[in-house]
Amino acid sequence: MEGILPLFTELLEKADSLLNRLDTRTTDTQSECLDDYIAFQWRAQNGTGYFVPVKQPHLVDGTDLIGINSQCAALDRNTRQFLQGLPANHVLLWGDRGTGKSSLVKAMLERYADQGLRLVGIGKEGLIHLQEIAEVLWERREHYILFCDDLAFNEDEPEYRELKAMLEGGISACPDNVLIYATSNRRHLMPRQVRENQYPQNDEDELYPREATEEKVSLSDRFGLRLAFHRISQDTYLEIVSHYALKRGLSVPTEPLHRAALEWEASSSGRSGRVAYQFVADLAGQLALESNTHGKK
Repeated sequence: MEGILPLFTELLEKADSLLNRLDTRTTDTQSECLDDYIAFQWRAQNGTGYFVPVKQPHLVDGTDLIGINSQCAALDRNTRQFLQGLPANHVLLWGDRGTGKSSLVKAMLERYADQGLRLVGIGKEGLIHLQEIAEVLWERREHYILFCDDLAFNEDEPEYRELKAMLEGGISACPDNVLIYATSNRRHLMPRQVRENQYPQNDEDELYPREATEEKVSLSDRFGLRLAFHRISQDTYLEIVSHYALKRGLSVPTEPLHRAALEWEASSSGRSGRVAYQFVADLAGQLALESNTHGKK
């Protein structure tokens, strides 16, 4: 027994030394990763997480964002304040699907990456690591937007409390070089029930139902800037179609182009910038395929 104890102690010391070396190597790798790229994904794994570089980020041209001028101006102003070290707000972009919420955030990266803006995509499962992420980024010279895309919570999910603490009210402060931009189809990020606005409710409901309602809406209230995106008009939809057709160099007369675009919209999920882009992409593919087929004959 006396001979086993020193051996066991030696093994523990070697294991501790190995873990320290691995931790140092991981820290160095993460630092190099943050130095060399402009966009990242936070990948949660085994109770912790790490940055994964996005080697080919989707950079959106701001001129493609038609029909959301006021939202573009507001987010651009907030981002410029952020980059200049001035007071700026966390942002919630909410509203109808396909109306440019995510594209607008990615347009900020395209516009300001050379000024030190960086984008970190965080899935809902990564929200429990927000403080860990903040600690890593705290001393960095760049400015980081933590991008939570298509965010929504159910009532039984605890991650929203971590987000609330990061936005405002946690024990630890949020670094000056970190902001959260989130997109959602829901204004309040959590489902609301009609019965929540009916008082009194039945005997099985919560004793103080208004407090439960306040809990649900309090998360979105912690975003200082909330930008609404609504379904676009037909004229705006056709303007976007013409813009993408011109950008792709399609020589299609306006009248048949718009007629085909309206037919495409009628068979799709609704009128939006996304639908306009998908229509022009499909049309461009068809025309190119026909051209290749005729060229072979």
